Amino acid sequence: MNLENYQLLGIGEDATDEEIKERYRELKKRYNEERWQDGEAGTEAARMLERLDAAYEEIMKDRREARKNTEGQDAFGEVADLIRKGDINEAQRRLDAFNERNAEWHYLQSVVFYKKNWMNESKKQLEIAIQMDGGNKKYRDAYEKLKARADYRQETGGAPHTDPNPASGEEQMGGGGCASCASTCYTCLCVNCLFNLCCNCH
Repeated sequence: MNLENYQLLGIGEDATDEEIKERYRELKKRYNEERWQDGEAGTEAARMLERLDAAYEEIMKDRREARKNTEGQDAFGEVADLIRKGDINEAQRRLDAFNERNAEWHYLQSVVFYKKNWMNESKKQLEIAIQMDGGNKKYRDAYEKLKARADYRQETGGAPHTDPNPASGEEQMGGGGCASCASTCYTCLCVNCLFNLCCNCH
C-alpha cells in the first residue's frame, strides 16, 4: 500500500471505496478548473491532475488485489475444511471451479489426491506448488514425507500405485493395501503427519 497516494487525495487508508471515489471526483473537478489559469498556477494544476489520476488508479488496483487475495484464501479455507471432514468429492469440485490456480491450489489438490491414494498425482501437484513457491516450508515438508512414504513402500514391496483411468471415468483407488503390519503402521503414521489437512483429529 502506497500511503502517499492516500495523502495526495487527503483521505485516510481506512476510507471506503465510495469515499475515495467522491474525494477523487472533487479534486479532479478542482484541478480541471485550475489548470486553465495563467502561469505557474495552471501548470501546477495540470501536474496535480496527472498525479491524482495515477494515485487513484493505484489505490483502486491495490484494493481489488487485496479483496481478490482475501476471497481466494477464504475459498481455500473452505476446501481445507471439506478435506478435514472427509468430503473429498466436494473438495475436488470446489478446486475445479477455481479459475486461477496458485501454489496453494496445487497443494490442496495434492492433498485430495493423497486422500484418494493417488501417490504419483499427489507428488506431481506438490512439485508444481514448490516450483511456484519454493520458500514455502509446508510444501517442502509435505513433499519430503510423501517421498519417504513412496520409498518405503517400494523397499517393503507395497502394492504399486494405480493411476485413475480417464477413459472409464471411474475413480480408481491406488495402493490396494499394505504388504505387512509394519507397512500398515507406517502408512498410518504418514496419514497423520504428511499433510496438515489429512489428520482428522485436530
